[in-house]
Amino acid sequence: MISEHDFDVVIIGGSYAGLSAGMALGRSMWKVAIIDSGKPCNAQTPHSHNFITHDGDTPAAIAASAKEQVLAYPTVHFIEDLAVNASGTDNDFTINTQNGQQLKAKKLLFATGVKDLMPDLPGHSECWGISVIHCPFCHGYEYRDEETGIMTNGEMTLDFAKLIRNWTPKLTIFTNGPATFDDLIRATLTQIGVGLNEKIITEIEHKNGYISQLVFADQETHRLKALYSRPPFIQHCQLPEQLGCMLSPQGHIVVDPTQKTNIAGIFAAGDNTAMARSVSGAVAAGGMAGARICHELISQQYS
Repeated sequence: MISEHDFDVVIIGGSYAGLSAGMALGRSMWKVAIIDSGKPCNAQTPHSHNFITHDGDTPAAIAASAKEQVLAYPTVHFIEDLAVNASGTDNDFTINTQNGQQLKAKKLLFATGVKDLMPDLPGHSECWGISVIHCPFCHGYEYRDEETGIMTNGEMTLDFAKLIRNWTPKLTIFTNGPATFDDLIRATLTQIGVGLNEKIITEIEHKNGYISQLVFADQETHRLKALYSRPPFIQHCQLPEQLGCMLSPQGHIVVDPTQKTNIAGIFAAGDNTAMARSVSGAVAAGGMAGARICHELISQQYS
């Protein structure tokens, strides 16, 4: 039997953005449900950085502390489940979960993140977030001055190389096949001291997620400590699209500066909306979304 609960706001996704919004709304006296399936994209990342007061903490520790603080407010309810369907319009949304619960809400917030589409390359997934990394602001300092690679190709190669060159001069571009950029980019890479390797990579050798070397199709190897990689992604949750939320050409949910989507009553915050993926950014976006939802609920209450 489906059990039904009424809430002012249902937040789908209970990581940093969702918890931040939950705190803002819970402290504002709104009845809030946070639905989370317990599968964060940074589950195997050993440490989180560039988040003041939490620098060096594990992502899991930050989330656990946040959850404990948010659930101290009796207005906030945490549901360990997966949202599988959503329907309705502003002030009358219905959410169904995998375990058979049905929730009613005036407003929805999607803080569901994105799903990285890992390449079919042995070792990549095992090293992801540990020594195969995507963000120098999150992880670059830990690999400063170390032998580092960037797995990339195309016209953005030079910009990426210039960025990472700030953390280490021991840098090589791995195009994993013939380079698709022009001779000017090649010449500029040489000029700034960045190596170029166009061989096919067949394996990332590692121990417990820490890279030792790349192995190529010709059996040659290249020793590394870190490899930057930016795999493509999709939205982790398809419900926003099903409800009509617009996506950018890059695949992010389009929101305004207050985290509102193009659909009335629906908000989004965190990695599902932003190219820059960080804990601090997600927390800030969640706080903004919570405040804006509060203002909207109050405004409609008195209209």
